[in-house]
Amino acid sequence: MNRLSKATSPYLQQHADNPVDWHPWDQEALALARREKKPILLSIGYSACHWCHVMARESFENRGIAKLMNKYFVNIKVDREERPDLDRIYQVAHQMLTRKGGGWPLTMFLDPEDHLPIYGGTYFPPQARQGMPGFGDVLRGVGEGFSKPNDKAKDFKVQLQTALSQVLGGGEPGEPEQELFERACSQIDGSFDSKLGGFSKAPKFPHTPGLELLEDAAASSEPAKAERAAEMLDMTLACMAAGGVYDQLGGGFFRYSVDAEWTIPHFEKMLYDNGPLLSLYARRAGATGSARFREVANETADWIVNHMQLASGGICSSLDADSEEQEGAFYVWSRDEISELLGEDYDRFSTAYGLDGKANFEKKWHLRLAAPTDAAESLSSTPGADFSAARERLATAREQREKPGRDNKILTGWNALAIRGLVDAGRVLGRDDLIMAATRAMDYLHSTHWRDGRLLAVSRNGKARLRAYLDDHVYLIDALLVLLATRWRSADLNFAIRLADVLLKHFENAENGGFFFTADDHEKLLQRSRHFNDDATPNGNGTAARCLLELGHLTGDMRYVEAAQRALRAGIGDAERWPSAHSSLMRAINDFNHPPARLVIRSRDGEDAAHWRALAAEQLDSRVRSYVIPADAEDLPELLRQRSVADGVQMTAYLCRGHTCSAPASDNESFARLLTG
Repeated sequence: MNRLSKATSPYLQQHADNPVDWHPWDQEALALARREKKPILLSIGYSACHWCHVMARESFENRGIAKLMNKYFVNIKVDREERPDLDRIYQVAHQMLTRKGGGWPLTMFLDPEDHLPIYGGTYFPPQARQGMPGFGDVLRGVGEGFSKPNDKAKDFKVQLQTALSQVLGGGEPGEPEQELFERACSQIDGSFDSKLGGFSKAPKFPHTPGLELLEDAAASSEPAKAERAAEMLDMTLACMAAGGVYDQLGGGFFRYSVDAEWTIPHFEKMLYDNGPLLSLYARRAGATGSARFREVANETADWIVNHMQLASGGICSSLDADSEEQEGAFYVWSRDEISELLGEDYDRFSTAYGLDGKANFEKKWHLRLAAPTDAAESLSSTPGADFSAARERLATAREQREKPGRDNKILTGWNALAIRGLVDAGRVLGRDDLIMAATRAMDYLHSTHWRDGRLLAVSRNGKARLRAYLDDHVYLIDALLVLLATRWRSADLNFAIRLADVLLKHFENAENGGFFFTADDHEKLLQRSRHFNDDATPNGNGTAARCLLELGHLTGDMRYVEAAQRALRAGIGDAERWPSAHSSLMRAINDFNHPPARLVIRSRDGEDAAHWRALAAEQLDSRVRSYVIPADAEDLPELLRQRSVADGVQMTAYLCRGHTCSAPASDNESFARLLTG
């Protein structure tokens, strides 16, 4: 057993019995590399990653390969989900070194003194094949070449450090003009696949930040642009729901599709995809009345609660791509298996789910439906309901197979994304059980991940560790605000306020605005990243700007509003070049220039308040937030204390946009005028 045997990460523990002398990333390992003057072999991956497992079987379990690794290097294994700070830096460095996209496993060779990369790649086969160098040859070449004097390498390292600082340090400030939001929508339109949905050729990713930008455009743009944004959004959601990127039997989405038709996914299921996608499908089900979107939202919510949420309330981070050491084995079928299970229902099912065509995954079939042909069909089709009995029989049989491994660590930011998804789904679908599941997850994070006034990033078996990152804080503030707009608890508002105060104290760039990815007391790394573009998840700076605007106007604390404005201005230099790659920041610009409605109802009677909230949802755009605060609520900020229930009435409503508010309403007639005025 190597030093990974004591790690909390399931991914690191998977490598604990390798013949490689693995270390976690810590000061002991870094000091060993300096002392022995050995370069660091840094391997970054995650538990659900198929190619990480392949490289482990081929190379890290191979005693000959391990002998070379141990001879030449100090070997460090990192779980990218626990250390996104390291992953971000070395993914960018990899792209600079190779001029290729990154991914996992990420394999980087670092100088032991300054931790700058010497060489890097992603997956390496054990022997050379298909144009890829063999890992054994790479190990010998880097290991033997490291000790040789090389003036060119020294010059290159200086250039690389400068380039990393430029890319990860943030761009020039500017003004958050609405034109950038419109240009981002136009760029998305220019890449839209009108036949298959989505915004690229193969591989196709959901890219929820861009979809959420379209959702905002559908709610707040002029009619023609709003209609086009809704068409692109709904067509994409419908095509994804019909494809194999959606689990047609168990609910939930896989990480991406390897083809343009959304048919064959990369089979891992990640919480960071499913939380935001659940939000989108639920909200669009409410906005469009689509029975198919409602069905997908219900099934995805059930998958999260029934298969991913632990008894403690925390929600696990992922399901593996592999089972039985084969990618997708849990999910694919032979015709004979399905025919035997369905009997006389087989013919109709096989036509609907693609079994009457050629095998689509390694001589077997991964289930998918026919994609809709237009926007109208995308909203009206409900094939899942037509085959509910057959799907249930197959799902029950599938449960008898060896299941994919589940990574049961609890990540703060990913749980926050799932909490928001569950709250949105519970509200739209009328499911109190989902609101309760979200509340249990939030209470777990508050009790386990909040310690001594600081947020922690990850826990497993109830033990939390590692200082949280920017995304953890802002996703959690956002989730708290959505939860508050569904059911009020003053403790949740005060938790959001404390998190925002930590942001301003420990993460904000006081000189240039915006927020660093790591806190000011975080371990010193190659670069303290401050970036504004989206990844698979929403950008932290864009999300910070949106939730700080909302929190500041809700509580009356202008410190948050001013910090949000500084973050918006700080990101403009980056965003101007390609605004659609900065969709979260564009959404914040739209909120800044066209503030969404915010309704505060102080109420002595929750049922009457629910009626007013429903009227507001019908008549205001979909970005409206409605907070129903009991008349006797305690521990409120001064502004909310001032917004009290008028004497002699059951409730009083206050409607605001930004810092501009209408006169309060205390009866049905004045409330109706409030909504239309």
